[in-house]
Amino acid sequence: MSREWEFSERVGRVEPSATIAIGNKASALEEEGVDVVDLSVGEPDFPTPERVREVGQEAIAAGHTGYTSSNGIPELRKAISKDLKGKGVPADPENVVVTPGAKQALFETVQALIEEGDEVVLLDPAWVSYEAIAKLAGADLTRVDLGQHDFDLEPALDDLAAAISDETSMLIVNSPSNPTGAVFSDAALAGVRDLAVEHDVTVVADEIYDQITFDADPTSLASFDGMAERTVTVNGFSKAYSMTGWRLGYLAAPEPLVDQVSKIHSHSVTCAPNFVQRAGVEALRSVETEVATMVEAFEKRRDLVVDLLADRGKMIPRPQGAFYAMIPTDEGPTDDVEWCDAAIEDAHVATVPGSAFNAPGYARISYAASEERLKEGFSRLAEEGLI
Repeated sequence: MSREWEFSERVGRVEPSATIAIGNKASALEEEGVDVVDLSVGEPDFPTPERVREVGQEAIAAGHTGYTSSNGIPELRKAISKDLKGKGVPADPENVVVTPGAKQALFETVQALIEEGDEVVLLDPAWVSYEAIAKLAGADLTRVDLGQHDFDLEPALDDLAAAISDETSMLIVNSPSNPTGAVFSDAALAGVRDLAVEHDVTVVADEIYDQITFDADPTSLASFDGMAERTVTVNGFSKAYSMTGWRLGYLAAPEPLVDQVSKIHSHSVTCAPNFVQRAGVEALRSVETEVATMVEAFEKRRDLVVDLLADRGKMIPRPQGAFYAMIPTDEGPTDDVEWCDAAIEDAHVATVPGSAFNAPGYARISYAASEERLKEGFSRLAEEGLI
């Protein structure tokens, strides 16, 4: 006889990750022998740099397989502090918590700061997990639509000003952006600063894609006057160093918040893996050439995607960073979920519905795939009348 489970109200607030669901569907088709062009996954198709892999293996061989101090090994926290200070962020090693992935840093930050009913402001389109993480903490969401401004924040500052008040607890800013590839200008970030200071709002700056940019130089929010004391900077090693499976990220924040986040950290994940942290030190020290090579390839692919869409009459804002583009789904099936279902079922191309990012009418594609696979994927979509 099966047991009837009763689940917590908070877990009922969230849906499974749409990006993971699409990835699982693509994997299931591939297991059946179907050739799927997977443009859904936010994962570089480059190997982790060789020297980073070597250091990870050396660390295992040297016995660095036990617990570390909960907030991270001193060498890595010092290296992260040095890197942040190079970006103008005044973070000492004591301001850093090393986490198993940047997503864990976001989760711990929200858990430490948000009470039931607190207002969290998101900039749409927004990465799928922001909403889930905020809802798990009991937050009420206020959303600002950047879609009507070609995904740019600067012309939407009046909309943001209308959304933020003295009752706002947190604003999450992701630049370069997943899913749009937008890089917000200094003028836009200065506008965020002015609003955050005026209304005493905590800003979470998710800068995981800050090294993957093409036509713009991103600025760290915590480097602006008045922002160091109210900003949590989140970053990690998954994207720029192609270390997704290593699960290594961090947050940098004022010490009072670090003290509280550390409680959650120690009672949940304890620490990031020892040998992985040592590989992270090497990533920050020695792989600039490999990162530059990867970014150059992404830029070429970005241009290819924009051109392939333009050839079929679809003009999109040119992404300035990350490795994503938003495709309008107004031709063929009008519903973006229906469009993405047709893409994977009929064309065997995996994409993510824009509605997962609160951007209905779009599909997100990742160009972290070879030029050959991108051309094949777009050819299949065209054959099915989807573009």
